[in-house]
Parts: sequence; structure tokens; C-alpha cells
Amino acid sequence: MIKALRPRVIWSTYPIATAHLIGRALHRRTGLPWVADFRDPMAQDGYPEDPTTWRAYQDIERAAMQEAACCVFTTPGAARVYRERYPKAKARIEVIENGYDEESFSSLPPRVVNGPGPLTLLHSGIVYPSERDPTALMAALASLRDHHGVTPAHLRIRFRAAVHDELLQRLAWAQGVEAFIDIAPAVGYRQALTEMVSADALLVLQASNCNEQIPAKLYEYLRAGRPVVGLTDPAGDTASALRNAEVSYLAPLDDADAIAKQLARLLADTREGRVTLPSVAAVAASSRRA
Repeated sequence: MIKALRPRVIWSTYPIATAHLIGRALHRRTGLPWVADFRDPMAQDGYPEDPTTWRAYQDIERAAMQEAACCVFTTPGAARVYRERYPKAKARIEVIENGYDEESFSSLPPRVVNGPGPLTLLHSGIVYPSERDPTALMAALASLRDHHGVTPAHLRIRFRAAVHDELLQRLAWAQGVEAFIDIAPAVGYRQALTEMVSADALLVLQASNCNEQIPAKLYEYLRAGRPVVGLTDPAGDTASALRNAEVSYLAPLDDADAIAKQLARLLADTREGRVTLPSVAAVAASSRRA
């Protein structure tokens, strides 16, 4: 393919770790410059759990830092970690954030305005047991019920394609808040985007063990133009991206009291017509074209 198409650069993308091995091998055989694109960090504290795999990841990332013309990361935090880990490669580490495709949104049908009923807070995508632990969220729902008189007639949280449905059901049952949650199956991408733009509000979950990562769907959330609730470590890149977009409904993922406070505030703001939306400038800057 290289002989036939004569590319000017080889670009390999992790999280398929083998891609970097292929990129390196082709770079060595052809002399073409190699860009190693890291969608996520590779060798992390405690990840991968298998020691042999962890060492392989370390070897692969070290080779990339030594030989690639450029190493690309999607968040400032990940780039910072790798500049500290591989100081000799510092000048060859760059950040290109994830983003949304405007074409995917401009072709959607008009937004459907929800009628009377509970405020629907949508989490679209996988709920990882550790990285997006919903334990404190369930406790916050119980607190809203017990101390603020919030009922399922006021608030519903829809988990779309969460994968770990049993975990959600078990945690909800433990707090007696099953009626507050709706576990929904996966749908096609276009339908998922349509649901985002029609939701009353959108939910981001990101634990502190992912402070150097930002969920890719966050950018689509911003483009959807709906209020966003971010449950994440204030020190992480996800919180920083949300603050830059002027999202104010923020609480640590593991702080039930703070989560309850922000959900109560969202409900009050919605009733009074003063709910805050992501800034227009931040939305424009979050497109892949930008």
C-alpha cells in the first residue's frame, strides 16, 4: 500500500495497541515519519491489571516516545503525564482533543420538546463500575427523596446503553430509588444523538482515576445544547472542560450531598426558567473541524 499510494506520513492509533507496533515497523522499513496517536494513556497505575500486558504496554509506549515524529494525546492531563514520564520526548508531544462532527447534528430532525412530566436526565453510554461509579448518585437520589420531597414524578435518570445494568439495578435497589431510574437498551448512533438533543439535561460521570481523560461524548453533549450535569473530580480534565464551557452543575462523583445539591438546583432552575446551557463559544470550539 505504501508503494502504491505513497503516503507522506504513517498514523497509528491506540487503544488498539498492536497498531503502534505496525506503525513503528512501517516507519523503520520506509523512513516515513510516524505519528503515534494515543486516544487514552497506555501503562497506568493498576491498568492493565495483568502484569505481562502492563509491561507490553510500557514497552510499546516507550518505543513510540523514542521513535515517533510526534505523539498525540486527547487531553492536557494525559500529555502532561507523558511529558513528565518521557522528558526527552517533551517537544514531540501534542494535544488534539476529541470533538463532535457538525454534519452529524445538522442532519438531525428538529428537537422534540418534552411535555409535562419528570425532568429527564440522560446518561448516554457505558457506566463503568469504577471509572463512572454511580454509587453516590443513587445515594443522592435517596437524599432528594427524603429531605427535599423529590419524587419520580419530578426527576428520572435514563441510562442508555449502560452495559452494566445489573450494577445500576442493585445500587438503586439498595437505596430504594428504583423508580427514579430508567435503564434503556442501545440504539443506533443517529437515534442516540436525537435523544441527546431532546433530553431535558445530560449527565456526565467520570471518577478521579480518569482525571487525565475526557469522555468523548462530552463534546457531543455540548453540541446538543442541553444543560449538562458533571459528576467528576474538580481537579480533573473533565471538570476543566465543563468549566471552560460555563457548565455550572458540577459535583464530585463520590460526594452524595454535593450531587443532591446540584440536582436540586437543576430542578429549581428548570422550574423557574433560568437553567444554564453550555456557552456558544465553547460549543463551536469543540467541533472536530475546530
